[in-house]
Amino acid sequence: MALFVLVCTAWAANIKLYLKDGSFHLVREYQVESDRVRFYSVERSEWEEMPLTLVDLDKTRKEEAERKAEIAKEAKDLSEEDAFERQQQKLILRIPENPGVYWLDGDQTRTIKAAESTVHTSKGRSVLKVLSPIPAVSGKATVEIDGSHSMNVFSSAEPEFYLQLSDPERFGIARLKSKAGVRIVENVTIMPITKEVVEEPDMVDIFQSQLTSGGLYKIWPKVPLEPGEYAVVEYTMGKLNMQIWDFAVKPK
Repeated sequence: MALFVLVCTAWAANIKLYLKDGSFHLVREYQVESDRVRFYSVERSEWEEMPLTLVDLDKTRKEEAERKAEIAKEAKDLSEEDAFERQQQKLILRIPENPGVYWLDGDQTRTIKAAESTVHTSKGRSVLKVLSPIPAVSGKATVEIDGSHSMNVFSSAEPEFYLQLSDPERFGIARLKSKAGVRIVENVTIMPITKEVVEEPDMVDIFQSQLTSGGLYKIWPKVPLEPGEYAVVEYTMGKLNMQIWDFAVKPK
């Protein structure tokens, strides 16, 4: 910021003193004294003067005013950008470095607890853990979490979350479906023979902003969410290693 101001000050100190023949002198400053114009020449580093009748004073003053306005605008923009960066740094310091999902409630930082999920196949249910072996049963399956409704309720249809990744993985907001006392996070197809896993989460379009190089992101929906059940998810496609932080949207 200080360097920018110094550069701008030096730039603003040089003025084009236009003459009526179309040429100009580069000057540090000038003064109109009766029928003469006295100026300090940047080229010769000394004071000089010439008749006022030779100087295009209107053009000189117009360009001088435009340059000052441009400098003022750039300084204002930089000041606002600097203030935004300081605000972002304060915000980042409020978010724990531990992997997880957080949201800001006034001056409080809240944590959403990760939900325990299960893989439901025709053979039954098994707990899904990060980097757990892929179920060997071919066919259709669902990734589920217990309960028809989340305990983490937001009245805002545009909640903002801060996600600290544990590894460089995919992430986003998934729309969940309540069914028979559970919430389905995604449908899964396990291919026969190869046991390849095809995952089909119902993802919401989101905006994302990376806040640190260490994997801290701010995410929020592009359009207001409909009332219902959702989750912030982190996963590697085809690995069946989804981490889930559930929430619900219920306007007041």
